[in-house]
Amino acid sequence: MVSATRDYRLIDEPLDSLVSRAAALRDEGHGGIVTWSPKVFIPLTQLCRDVCHYCTFAKAPRRLDHAYMPIEAVLEIARAGAAAGCSEALFTLGDKPEARYATARRALEGLGHSTTLSYLREAAGRVMAETGLLPHINAGIMNAGDFAALRPVSASMGLMLESTAARLGERGGPHFGSPDKAPAARLETLREAGGARIPFTTGLLIGIGETRAERIDTLLAIADVHAQFGHIQEVIVQNFRAKPGTRMAGRPEPDLDDLRWTIAVARLILGPEMSIQAPPNLSDLASLPALIEAGINDWGGVSPVTPDHVNPEAAWPDRERLAEATLRAGKTLVPRLTLYPQFVRQLTEWADPSAARHILAQADTSGHARDDRWFAGAPTPPPKVGARRSAPRSRVSAILRARELGLDDVTALLEARGNDVALIFETADDLRRKRNGDVVSYVVNRNINYTNICSYRCGFCAFSKGKTHEALRGAPYNMDLKEVARRVDEAWSLGATEVCMQGGIHPKFTGDTYLALCAAARAAAPGMHIHAFSPLEITHGARSLDLPLDVFLRELKAAGLNSLPGTAAEILDDEVRAIICPDKLNTAEWVEVIEAAHSVGLPTTSTIMFGHVEEPRHLARHLLVIAALQRRTSGITEFVPLPFVHMEAPLYLKGRARRGPTWREVGLVHAVARIVFDGLIDNIQASWVKLGPAGAAEALDFGVNDLGGTLMNESITRAAGTVHGQELDEKRMRALIARAGRVPVRRTTLYGTPQLQDA
Repeated sequence: MVSATRDYRLIDEPLDSLVSRAAALRDEGHGGIVTWSPKVFIPLTQLCRDVCHYCTFAKAPRRLDHAYMPIEAVLEIARAGAAAGCSEALFTLGDKPEARYATARRALEGLGHSTTLSYLREAAGRVMAETGLLPHINAGIMNAGDFAALRPVSASMGLMLESTAARLGERGGPHFGSPDKAPAARLETLREAGGARIPFTTGLLIGIGETRAERIDTLLAIADVHAQFGHIQEVIVQNFRAKPGTRMAGRPEPDLDDLRWTIAVARLILGPEMSIQAPPNLSDLASLPALIEAGINDWGGVSPVTPDHVNPEAAWPDRERLAEATLRAGKTLVPRLTLYPQFVRQLTEWADPSAARHILAQADTSGHARDDRWFAGAPTPPPKVGARRSAPRSRVSAILRARELGLDDVTALLEARGNDVALIFETADDLRRKRNGDVVSYVVNRNINYTNICSYRCGFCAFSKGKTHEALRGAPYNMDLKEVARRVDEAWSLGATEVCMQGGIHPKFTGDTYLALCAAARAAAPGMHIHAFSPLEITHGARSLDLPLDVFLRELKAAGLNSLPGTAAEILDDEVRAIICPDKLNTAEWVEVIEAAHSVGLPTTSTIMFGHVEEPRHLARHLLVIAALQRRTSGITEFVPLPFVHMEAPLYLKGRARRGPTWREVGLVHAVARIVFDGLIDNIQASWVKLGPAGAAEALDFGVNDLGGTLMNESITRAAGTVHGQELDEKRMRALIARAGRVPVRRTTLYGTPQLQDA
């Protein structure tokens, strides 16, 4: 951000030079995306004590059926917005109408309120609680107490500064007779919002009589406030539109070059990180790419449901046309929330806990809005992945040509949007074809989850129970060795070649328990592959016997253990683990167990569980940790991405986690894993338990070559709320693979050919 000094040399700089410099800054801060917020517009009241000379929103009481929109009408709009895929409810209203109109005071009394802001608090709270939409509040001049009252029922707020030119409020000016348009009062509201830690929107209204020097003054005033509090998340550059019936109906409107000049100057003054917005309905569709070129990175709220009540003559462009206009400028249109990603990443500071849970429910991994309605474990089929519209010329295409990928490179791949996503999928699929051909493998196996009693309290887990806790799904249980053996024998008789055994960390279990489980399984079926025990169970068992990891692992191997599932990995980044599993193994301890297993000849799988609280950089770190481990040991047979199933997870129920990954994110984690692990781990597995059979089939286009096990029983994912997971028998597994145009091949746990393949 430039120094907030009165330097007016920008006025004389050629427009092409300004635009070029502004575009470079915009790209530095926002890359190849331009955002928009899918919203509904809720005009809670159109009464206002101000009389701005360009406004048709504010109306006299005699022109309104209701002084205030009834709650049911508010909720009807919000429900329609939720059904249409919106995430924002924009509350716009006149400034303190009760101070001017007896009609407003009587209406508020009938509603059980004494002020407009009190009624607004009720309406916004109902919308958020009953529809999940995130209220953004534009309620005029407010003080610290007002912000404190509205913070629990909103995600963000805003107030257009419009101009710091006090002369516009003098007789004959557009703000004459409008006390709430006094620049000093509006700047004080911006400062009060900063002190209240409110993610805030402000901006300029250009063409109402101000000079270009006064626009610079206004931008510098915004910069000063933001430098103090860091809360301004977007600055709108709004062009005046002359409206019939107003005192300014005959005033000329700013032309495109004037709008572009102001956008470019705003970018140069406010810097690369600030989000700068221009409403797309106030310019011709053909001119929208020129606004992007001038330095904007956001289109603001656009509604598929409601009109722009402030500019009712200007219809919103539909999403497809907005996306096409954005693409013509070489950018990708991305939906966002009413608060921006940098604020989503710091919700404890920028949102009340009651609002934060609703924000997380609408957010994706990058802090933008979810762009589909698919959820892991739900019956909804995944959306189809669109083909590339044109060959991208982006950082992503350059990364995919690189020989070595660093943290920033992998993060960029995981954050990909638009054309770049399809390019990553194509690249991953090409690598899969070179490594695995068109074969898709699976193993016939049975899961045995021998206890759900666990002394750990991982925030993502709905499976584990305390000794007497019966909340969530099912009662606590502890399977005896006889039942374990019976299930192993039954699985063998039904043609399984693997049993996968894992359970909670029972406080009474010791290393001897795990040795006994191996022995019982081996005795029941000498030919069965025993794939068992998470790294956390291995650590618990070794510590209970006071044995080094490698010694305990050798004892397990002697008792019959053949390989380990590389579960309990979640996200191998201790920033995330401190939130989701603070008492569990840290990253180094997990790696130590896996490395020890490989050292004694026990191969392992590897996993990632994503879609809860992590960011793309955490996912990238995880992939690079696994890659480095595999370079050292070569002991990992496969990588298994596990999308977070949110429905019954404690962390989600407490409002502290997202609703799992989007389908785009699912595809990217699988595809980027294939790219990062090329030449290291040949097998990328999709979990049909998490994705559903239809999702697993779609995932075969993301570089996946394996669908895991048929799973005669699975209870961990079922406990989290998924409708999938009990069993996908071999016949259906093979049919699913064949329908996807691939060749189904049954495998052993270690990717060999089972003797029972033709049985």
